[in-house]
Amino acid sequence: MTRTPLFLTMAAALTGALLAGCSQQPAPPAATAPAATTPAAEAAPKPAENADVFRFKIGAFDAAALKDGDIDAPNDGTTFAIGQPKADVDALLTAAGQPTDVLHLSIQPLLVRAGERVLLFDTGAADASFARAGRLPASLRAAGVEPAQVTDVFISHHHADHVGGLLTRDGALAFPNAAVHLSAPEWNGIKANKDETKLAAAIGPKVQPFEPGTQIVPGVVTAVADAGHTPGHSAYEIGTGDDRLLYIGDTAHHHVISVERPEWTVQYDENAPEAQKQRRALLQRAADGKVRVYAVHFPFPGLGRIEAKGDSFVWVAEH
Repeated sequence: MTRTPLFLTMAAALTGALLAGCSQQPAPPAATAPAATTPAAEAAPKPAENADVFRFKIGAFDAAALKDGDIDAPNDGTTFAIGQPKADVDALLTAAGQPTDVLHLSIQPLLVRAGERVLLFDTGAADASFARAGRLPASLRAAGVEPAQVTDVFISHHHADHVGGLLTRDGALAFPNAAVHLSAPEWNGIKANKDETKLAAAIGPKVQPFEPGTQIVPGVVTAVADAGHTPGHSAYEIGTGDDRLLYIGDTAHHHVISVERPEWTVQYDENAPEAQKQRRALLQRAADGKVRVYAVHFPFPGLGRIEAKGDSFVWVAEH
């Protein structure tokens, strides 16, 4: 067969088309743009707050009220307002919107983080029979602190609802790495008390007694001499200047009776006349200085201020 120019031209065109088709690779799929991330997807869910932990600040220090439990005392003149007419006590409570049958006390030790130090003020009642307590270890962990991380424990006084958590149920140190700070008179009283022999033996190597009114941790903790409730009872000032917090221990137990009638006798006070004198003095100090107060037995979280009212005082809670 004779190959004409037209035939040759068509063949060349067909061959070129076939070669071009073979050399082409399938086009890659188009890149898919990442889905837009919403703020809700970016934010990790926060753990639910624990009702037994109330966080706040003392100046630059992180702090938390730690619920340990509760105490209920009958309003029958045997514990509070001893010797006062029941009608007068009831009228005071009613005016403050409080029940007149039972007097409720909370128990909330205080946690403070100050630089590398982890401070705990009092340790709750543990399994004391007169309280519904023992929640401090769980509250402490909920606040992000393990017992072994506590570096310093400050004790206001030796009563069971304040030292009950120093030891575990098997008698071991609950805070094995912590120094235990309490006033020298209070420590001497513990060592002399036959009912506290076990406690004294266990904490003895950790105890660092101080003289009343001493600056214990410069710029962080200063003891406030406040004897009367017990021979060596201590309040504590935490922080400095306008940011300081006054931890009152058992200077005042009930947020109405103890504050509005500081001279009324309390069965818990070991030296009632001295305790009444010191109660008024410390309340006056807090009111005059407009100092923030932490009250371990007032309604949780026990944070607020004392204000003067006539010749007495009133508790003004922050929360």
